[in-house]
Amino acid sequence: MIHRSYRHHERESGEGNVLEWILLVLLGVVAAMFGSIVGLGGGIIIVPVLMLLGPQLTGGEISHATAVGTSLTMLIITALASTLSYAKKKLVDFKSGWLFFMTSGPAAIIGSALTSRFQGAAFSLSFGIFMLLMAGLLVARDYLKPINREWPIQRTIVDAKGQEHTYGYAIVPALAIGFAVGLISGLFGIGGGSLFVPLMVLLFRFPPHTATATSMFVIFLSSILGSGMHGWLGEINYWIVLALVPGAWIGGKLGAMIAGRMSGKGLLWLLRVTLLLLAAQLIYEGLTKL
Repeated sequence: MIHRSYRHHERESGEGNVLEWILLVLLGVVAAMFGSIVGLGGGIIIVPVLMLLGPQLTGGEISHATAVGTSLTMLIITALASTLSYAKKKLVDFKSGWLFFMTSGPAAIIGSALTSRFQGAAFSLSFGIFMLLMAGLLVARDYLKPINREWPIQRTIVDAKGQEHTYGYAIVPALAIGFAVGLISGLFGIGGGSLFVPLMVLLFRFPPHTATATSMFVIFLSSILGSGMHGWLGEINYWIVLALVPGAWIGGKLGAMIAGRMSGKGLLWLLRVTLLLLAAQLIYEGLTKL
């Protein structure tokens, strides 16, 4: 009787592990696909989901620092897959990307080191408010027009279709934006594209697809440094990373492919609603824990 009961429990546990693995793979696909399309990197979905649904997905609670470190590690794969796809279409401005990385890289390390210093309630509340602001920014960017200013550095990129795009920027504002993006990336594990892409489009007049593609390249570089710091602090669940990576690679490729074929307005609205719901839940949890 005991033997049968044990075997039954073992079978259920095995089925549970398989289901958890499948759910994590699907989470990687969905998050990476959305992230690649709009240049977010996917972490803005993965971090709150891991925090809110940790027991259902893994059988145990996941701390906010581990969720951030795990997400940032997975972003390396997502951003690499997207960057390679965009590079084939000649949409990545590598020269500008390296400039942004000069400050975003070190800032990602600083942000990663600060993550664990947030208490659970403070992190949930601040992350929820940030997501709320990002949802608002995703709505507002449809109604805002790029500023008409001639920047000292002018760039021209010719995509795979032979279309020529001209835009520009100045060194100091570019480095300042890179620092802000890197800090947010390391602190929240979201890549920073939610802030990066709109600023590139509205402030420097980057073509939207070039902004998204270049953002993913910078996220790839920054994520390596940020996740390195989280790994050093022991804030990465490598088993979850292994489950998310296959989905992240597929989702990153799918997102880049979809972004090149459609405007993505329907998906953008779905992302906005998702961010609002996740933000509301995180803010509620943060307030109840204060």
